[in-house]
Amino acid sequence: MEVTNKYIAIRSHIDGAPQESDFELKTEALSVSIEPGCNDVVVKTLYVSIDPYQINRMKKFSSSQKTSTFAVAINPGQAIDAFGVGRVVASGHPGFEKDDLVAGVISWGEYSIVRGGNMLNKLDSMGFPLSYHVGILGFSGLTAYGGFFHICNPKKGEKVFVSAASGSVGNLVGQYAKLFGCYVVGCAGSQKKVELLKEKLGFDDAFNYKEETDLKSTLKRYFPEGIDIYFDNVGAEMLEAAVANMNTYGRVAVCGVISEYTDTKKRAAPDMIDVVYKRIKIHGFLAGDLMNLYADFLSTTIDYLRTGKIQAIEDISHGLENVPSAFIGLFCGDNVGKKIVKVTDDYN
Repeated sequence: MEVTNKYIAIRSHIDGAPQESDFELKTEALSVSIEPGCNDVVVKTLYVSIDPYQINRMKKFSSSQKTSTFAVAINPGQAIDAFGVGRVVASGHPGFEKDDLVAGVISWGEYSIVRGGNMLNKLDSMGFPLSYHVGILGFSGLTAYGGFFHICNPKKGEKVFVSAASGSVGNLVGQYAKLFGCYVVGCAGSQKKVELLKEKLGFDDAFNYKEETDLKSTLKRYFPEGIDIYFDNVGAEMLEAAVANMNTYGRVAVCGVISEYTDTKKRAAPDMIDVVYKRIKIHGFLAGDLMNLYADFLSTTIDYLRTGKIQAIEDISHGLENVPSAFIGLFCGDNVGKKIVKVTDDYN
């Protein structure tokens, strides 16, 4: 049996800010029949994650492309793999059956063939919306939880700064930090986002970085006694300003550097004398480094969700054809919370 599969691909490598013209919606005939002895799994996509790190995979070259299986280069014309949730259409794998709900690496397409069921897991929704398993209960949540608790090693009462604090990871870092007992300030790119951080998510304070002309002075104003933990999603001058305001033995968790992904002229140059003499720890990490924390993360976050202690902030677009605009919007600050595309309705 064959189906017509639509998927998103890049037309050519992207070495600047992504544009609609960089993408195309392609169509192919796809067999959803599994040959005897084959252990592949055919998945129909329900929801897919939209993440800024994908831009580094779309470049002609990025040093990141050789560091992780999640970061390998994407070639023009090929389907773009991404984390998502779907339903099994057909399976030759003993661990999956038709109609199973699954989460894992699928694609920006209507259907995916997952070879050997690799990086695919059965999914129990546990009564939560399926989209939660792409965001707050997926890699975004794990990144926030593990990055804060494992990489930053916080102590109650410490002062925490989060950049891109209304984004998919930042908003959760701030919420985890507040629940742990830290003082938390976030920055975002609009007054609406600032109000969300303070009024809905419980940040102690927040500011619009676009209204500030001297970030070092801004952070001095919000942290007169210095920063103990900086959770970096931005890089460039924000990292420089944070380091200038760090306390002795401060910790910086470098989760992402979105301001540097599309602008080769932007590169962080923190004062290394500060780093040395304040004994500041700057630690880059990937979500895959944190899988040993997954069980703790999941049980804690589920409890927080069920007791209303944490909020899931989602920004969901509809339709595969809107994947490119959803992705482009990440680099314009359009999203609030986790950006997800709902590709199709669940047919069960």
